[in-house]
Amino acid sequence: MYCLSCGSTRQAELAAEMMIHFRGLEHRDKPGVLLFPEIRVCLGCGLSRFTVPETELASITRVTLENKSDTLKESAGDVALPLGIAY
Repeated sequence: MYCLSCGSTRQAELAAEMMIHFRGLEHRDKPGVLLFPEIRVCLGCGLSRFTVPETELASITRVTLENKSDTLKESAGDVALPLGIAY
C-alpha cells in the first residue's frame, strides 16, 4: 500500500492505545473515548492512519450530534493526495 502523503511503500503496522477528547472548554466535563486501534505509520514521512472501531465511532457520533457542537466538521478538503504516483 502506498502512503497517501509521500507515496512511500515503507510502512509499519502497530498497535496503539489512545484517548480521544472532544474539543473546546464546553466539553471539559465529557469523558474521552478510549481506543486500541491498529495504526499504519509511513516510515518515510510519518503520516499515520487508523480506523475507529464501530462501537467507539457510535459513541463519538452520538455525543457530537447531541451537542450540535463544532466538533462535527466537513473534512473532504483534508484528504491528502499521493505524490509521485502515476495513475
